[in-house]
Amino acid sequence: MKPVIALVGRPNVGKSTLFNRMTRSRDALVADFPGLTRDRHYGEGRIGKRPFLVIDTGGFEPVAKDGIMREMAKQTQQAIAEADIVMFMVDGRQGLTPHDKTITEFLRKAGSKVMLVVNKSEGMRYASVAADFYELGLGDPCVISAAHGDGVPDLVESALDELIENTTEAPDQPEHRGIRIAIVGRPNVGKSTMVNALLGEERVIAFDMPGTTRDSIEIPFERDGRHYALIDTAGIRRKGKVFEAIEKFSVVKTLKSIADANVVLLLLDAQQDISEQDAHIAGFVLEAGRALVVGVNKWDGLDQDTREHIKREIERKLSFLSFAKMHFISATKGTGIPPMMKSINAAYEAAMRNLPTPQLTRALQEAVEHQQPRRKGSVRPKLRYAHQGGQNPPIIIVHGNALDAIDPSYKRYLEKHFRESFGLVGTPLRIEFRSGKNPFSKTD
Repeated sequence: MKPVIALVGRPNVGKSTLFNRMTRSRDALVADFPGLTRDRHYGEGRIGKRPFLVIDTGGFEPVAKDGIMREMAKQTQQAIAEADIVMFMVDGRQGLTPHDKTITEFLRKAGSKVMLVVNKSEGMRYASVAADFYELGLGDPCVISAAHGDGVPDLVESALDELIENTTEAPDQPEHRGIRIAIVGRPNVGKSTMVNALLGEERVIAFDMPGTTRDSIEIPFERDGRHYALIDTAGIRRKGKVFEAIEKFSVVKTLKSIADANVVLLLLDAQQDISEQDAHIAGFVLEAGRALVVGVNKWDGLDQDTREHIKREIERKLSFLSFAKMHFISATKGTGIPPMMKSINAAYEAAMRNLPTPQLTRALQEAVEHQQPRRKGSVRPKLRYAHQGGQNPPIIIVHGNALDAIDPSYKRYLEKHFRESFGLVGTPLRIEFRSGKNPFSKTD
């Protein structure tokens, strides 16, 4: 599982700057759940060769009693509970402050694994920047400049190395072959009801088995002679203490479950409007490359006008999920579940399909014969052959010349053609272009 790093500190020490540097993107999932503000962001780490998740938090006021600062403090406590390691950020230009000492005391009482990060060090000597902060008793400070990127790669590598060194291997768990299904969605959309519906009908095997990490519960079961494993995301277990005032739903838990799954079942609530958070979760599934089936739950009892409205909302707000099958279901009554399971099986088979090189190349040639890519200036891209570069999701690598001149619309055209040619329904499809070297180009 991907390790989780939380960025914590008082306001304006550069947490968001470091977050953007570590993710190399400003596109982050926003935890917008009841009782929380929008100041906690989740992103995929993109520095170094090892994957990780990073959480950005708002300015931390551990002693805040009420108001917005108290709500932000709750968010930070949640991030600390979810994290494997906390990067406690301080401002090297302002030096040590009483606020920093207060946060240090909180982290010490929480028992968190902490790295002290001194930011805004550009143009300053290491010794002078770090000297004040030894007083906190958190070990040697890591001196960086998030704005300029100085020291950030080494910081990330040190954090991940420390996690590996301090990780004890869990005892081997029995392997259960089958399709791994993660059921995800906002709170109260019916995830637990769906789990019960799947396990209660024609159930052969069902028992709780702790997964390879502390945040996951896998529930193996059999249906119609086929083996599955449900990865629960309803908050059965989570890391650390559960703060009574904090929303129990863990975003990190969901992100990890998505990454572990073969197929994701995204549940929507037909009795509520499609929210921004639904789109955020769907976007992460797409980014993770997981096969996807959408279940619109609580469909029973709705009048025709409401049903048409929900369909239009889904088409408008989740148009990027056109590759996924959609089912209108009722988890409480069990209606619509058998066809949904067929779509889950089909999505898994599409995600894991072997695509022979001769058939891929033939499909590529058919696509080019029907529609050639546009010229870019005096250059027209030439697509020569294709082969498979991976599964779950399927990756198709296209070779040729001047392929960097292919525009996004032609790439979408190729994706649609490959989907139709191989019946790739329910899985994202990634196409990569690799141009051959020009033997006549001048090289030094």
